[in-house]
Amino acid sequence: MLEKLSPAPGSKKNRKRVGRGDGSGHGTYSGRGCKGQKSRAGYKMRPGFEGGQLPLIKRLPEKRGFVNIFRTEYSTVNISQLAVFEPESEITPEKLVASGIVKSLKRPIKILGSGEIAHPLVIKADKFSAAAKAKIEAAGGKAEEIKGETATG
Repeated sequence: MLEKLSPAPGSKKNRKRVGRGDGSGHGTYSGRGCKGQKSRAGYKMRPGFEGGQLPLIKRLPEKRGFVNIFRTEYSTVNISQLAVFEPESEITPEKLVASGIVKSLKRPIKILGSGEIAHPLVIKADKFSAAAKAKIEAAGGKAEEIKGETATG
């Protein structure tokens, strides 16, 4: 019966009617306290405002600055990790993923010069550090840069 439907007890509350006399419990100052900026009409305070005190964001210099959202994040591979490949073999980004050295091809790959390489390899990657290129060529291999062919997204 539709006429007998009613909301659950406690689910409906009357709104607070402030400034309607002391008997209401919300008279005189209408719940705003005494005087001051916060008691006035049209009061707004920006986030982080601390009443004129030097704000926290200005007190902590290392938290200021910005993050470059356009930076390129690389998947890095050290030369020492490439020792698992056979001598004279060609290493492509796909082979690096298949061997588990790189997780995915979503990011471009950069070869870094940490470690040593004993045998010559032909390595194809998006970028090489100067030290990595020197070590690869010293071992008789080749470092070939591929420009963004593998990176997607």
